[in-house]
Amino acid sequence: MRWVFYLDLDAYYVSCERRDRPELEGQPVIVGPDPKLGPTRGVVLSASYEARKNGVHSAMPASRAAQLCPEAIWVAPDFEKYSRVSEEVRGLLRTRFEKVVPLSIDEAAMQAEYPDAASAEARARAVQEEIRSTFRLPCSIGVAAHRTVAKIATDEAKPAGVKVVPPDAAADFLAPLSVRSIPGVGPKTEELLAEVGVHRIGELRSLPPAVRRRLGHLGEELYRLARGEPLADPEEEESGPRSRSADRTFFEDTSDVAILEAAASALSEELAGSLAKERLTYRTVSVGLRWEDFQRTQRSRTLPGNQEGPEGLRTEAIRLLRELVRAERAGQARRVRTLSVGAERLSERVGRPVPLDSFPSVK
Repeated sequence: MRWVFYLDLDAYYVSCERRDRPELEGQPVIVGPDPKLGPTRGVVLSASYEARKNGVHSAMPASRAAQLCPEAIWVAPDFEKYSRVSEEVRGLLRTRFEKVVPLSIDEAAMQAEYPDAASAEARARAVQEEIRSTFRLPCSIGVAAHRTVAKIATDEAKPAGVKVVPPDAAADFLAPLSVRSIPGVGPKTEELLAEVGVHRIGELRSLPPAVRRRLGHLGEELYRLARGEPLADPEEEESGPRSRSADRTFFEDTSDVAILEAAASALSEELAGSLAKERLTYRTVSVGLRWEDFQRTQRSRTLPGNQEGPEGLRTEAIRLLRELVRAERAGQARRVRTLSVGAERLSERVGRPVPLDSFPSVK
């Protein structure tokens, strides 16, 4: 049968630093801007499990993390290294599985056929050991018939574990877990479900039809997941870039539209330049806002055909930004902490189109 293997490199940025600096092993380590070097509005990018025991987690303000874990060792991020090592890991995975879908810099989903759960678990443990010995990186792997279940199994296997969930055991495995264990279920959805007495995945089996309709497509997914019958996994390309983004954290939270639009324009230029160097085109533009309360809102739009250059990116980014700000003003009117501009549905540029103005006129 077909199995999905969901691999997550544990505390990835921290693990990359530890393999280069063995003295960090067993220590509370935080990758991010060190508050001791001066005031910062940056956030934690990755925290070791020793630091997490003190309540530190990714996306937490660095200043707060320093208060919770004053003994932490801070390490400045090295994104070039993280990207290089991530691609090396993917290269190994492509030699071990028939299909590999990169999902983020530290996560990937693979597919393979094995006759039973024992065979699938043996392959997962062999790959886990190979990554540990080859790259000196810990990872967790969840195995199931569907990607969503495999992802949840990976989270349950952390750190450095393997969890296999056969199809006939999926519903029982999921039943006692919190609904927040489900990818895509955030605080607002959790609150809505709590209003009707649903806190665990198993309780979603009795989700009232009215609530399912209110949640739309997600409601149907949740209902089927609780029954151990999630919707089919999406078809995706095996390799290649999925998205790129650029972001800016403001020195002071702001609701000034002029400042936000200027930042969106600059980020669009920066991102377009990066895409051009990689010879990539895009079809979808996204804008994300992290508010002063650290909640995040995002909006995206897919454009007709493959696009390149800063103009289309800038125009669409500013349009999306205005829509987000307008919607916010109708509600809480929070200030913006971080703005991000993203390009998605990327493709390698085959040839550069020649504008009509490049041809001589015919008289």
